[in-house]
Amino acid sequence: MEAYFDNAATTVVFPEVRELVTKLMGEDYGNPSSLHMKGMDAGAYVKTAREIIAKELKAEPKEIIFTSGGTESNNMALIGAALANKRAGNKIVTTTVEHASVSACMKFLSELGFEVVSIGTDKNGIVDTRKLVEAVDENTILVSVMYVNNEIGSVMPIEEIGRLIKEKNSKVLFHVDAIQAFGKMIIYPKRLNIDMMSISGHKLHGPKGTGVLFVKNGTKLKPILYGGGQQDGMRSGTENVPGIAGLGLAVKMVYENLDERVSHMKKLKDRLTTGLQDIENVYCHSGEAPHIASFSFVGVRSQVLLNKLGERGIYVSAGSACSSNKQLVSSVLTAIDLPKEQLESTLRFSFSEYNTEEQVDDAIEVMKEILPILRRYVRKK
Repeated sequence: MEAYFDNAATTVVFPEVRELVTKLMGEDYGNPSSLHMKGMDAGAYVKTAREIIAKELKAEPKEIIFTSGGTESNNMALIGAALANKRAGNKIVTTTVEHASVSACMKFLSELGFEVVSIGTDKNGIVDTRKLVEAVDENTILVSVMYVNNEIGSVMPIEEIGRLIKEKNSKVLFHVDAIQAFGKMIIYPKRLNIDMMSISGHKLHGPKGTGVLFVKNGTKLKPILYGGGQQDGMRSGTENVPGIAGLGLAVKMVYENLDERVSHMKKLKDRLTTGLQDIENVYCHSGEAPHIASFSFVGVRSQVLLNKLGERGIYVSAGSACSSNKQLVSSVLTAIDLPKEQLESTLRFSFSEYNTEEQVDDAIEVMKEILPILRRYVRKK
């Protein structure tokens, strides 16, 4: 039985979304900047998608900027905000467990002369809120904290963080990477004191190469792409109309039955956790997110186990897909201070509504079968 448990890396596109994207590529293919009917028809799809997403965020349509995905959204927010507000200060506060598209931006901004302070987490991957707020001062212009960690599923106390940093310094901009959170929970950025929030389409059954940056009205942000002035000059370039329309439809579909979807994923996660913890030397370090489960299978390296599962049609991840081509120890697992033998043996399972109990049960049985064999092989070597 084939089972795809790597939904935190990417999800299958909803059939309805696939049909809409195909239709637009072949029929409604106009450039939305064109003034003729084909262009106006294309522009209508962009407008509809913007309104759908704004409604789910309780935002205004003009606060929605379409991007090519989560990485661009994070880059636009962090680099754009830092450059636009550098006269007000040069300090940026973040955490040690951010996605590479945030941590790489922080490195770049540090090289430009900004002071970047990274706050650590506890063993569950939750940032020390007290230390984070203490790091905010009159020279701080930006705080960036992810909502749900992509590797272990820890859920940050975003509401508390947003309230406390604004109480400390109301001028500080608060950016949230919500790429693993949006589509799994209801998020109203303005109620959480969020000024900028990143979303990715392919994490919620939309097309790859699509994303959103929510930017609260009045937020000073410098564009990082220049050209024809599309999207009020904030993100130049001809809009990806099929992708944007598909993203809008995916968001609508996800939120129409959100409770049911989340409940299903949570049940699968709990079922897998119960089954795997019956096996000797298996350690769970999953957070509260309903769709992400992380386990260490001590005695077998992650890549070996991943390959063996793949041979049986079970697809999982050894960490963030965006860094999977690099033979590096996970910065997230290091940050939560996992022992070396667990660092080297961790796999991530992540779920969608398309997964079933039968797939989970099959994965548990396969694990019970292959782990003792692989461990004996390692000991003999």
